[in-house]
Amino acid sequence: MYIHRHLESILEKASKMFGAVLVTGPRQVGKTTLLRRFANSANYISLDDPMQLHAAVEQPATFFKDNTPPVFVDEIQYAPNLFPYIKMQVDEQNGKGMFYLSGSQQFKLMKNVGESLAGRLGILNLLGFSLREYQQIKFNDAFLPVEEYFTARKKELKPITYEDLWKVIHRGSMPDLLLNEDYDWQIFYASYVKTYIERDVRELTQVGDEVKFITFMIA
Repeated sequence: MYIHRHLESILEKASKMFGAVLVTGPRQVGKTTLLRRFANSANYISLDDPMQLHAAVEQPATFFKDNTPPVFVDEIQYAPNLFPYIKMQVDEQNGKGMFYLSGSQQFKLMKNVGESLAGRLGILNLLGFSLREYQQIKFNDAFLPVEEYFTARKKELKPITYEDLWKVIHRGSMPDLLLNEDYDWQIFYASYVKTYIERDVRELTQVGDEVKFITFMIA
């Protein structure tokens, strides 16, 4: 089951403005699902694939000759050396919507983007489901404290029970947890935190005491 994300309309605008579009955000919020659905005609490359990652790191000059745009590169943070070649192709062809990129390690990504693709890249941030998305409400105007906003918003109001609201608060906004009621939230978040410590946090800084780090996260 696919639930439409409100970022889709912004993604469409960005793809017409920039040669490359980067969607960042935490793991498992739906970045890959969103981009694969939006850019369904683009070549898909996941750098979680060891062979694709090896080609991207070892042969960046020919990587986009073998994978011609439009192309979607998933987990681009693993091969930051591709950014200069993306810049070259965008500058040479002056095209729009040539590259779709996703990445979970935002701090690392922003450093490389600032050095290579400033002004050529649209950057969007995807989080978990909003309550509107969870209820599949299409209304997506930014909040303004004016009568026109409340009138338009009122047309698409959907009731929510106390139990449903508490479930959303308690289980969080991760798509997998909200779409699969039989998933155990404790197992999910335990695995999620472990993944962050082992894959992401250790690439940014040295965590000497995992117990203290988890205590910090809880706080």
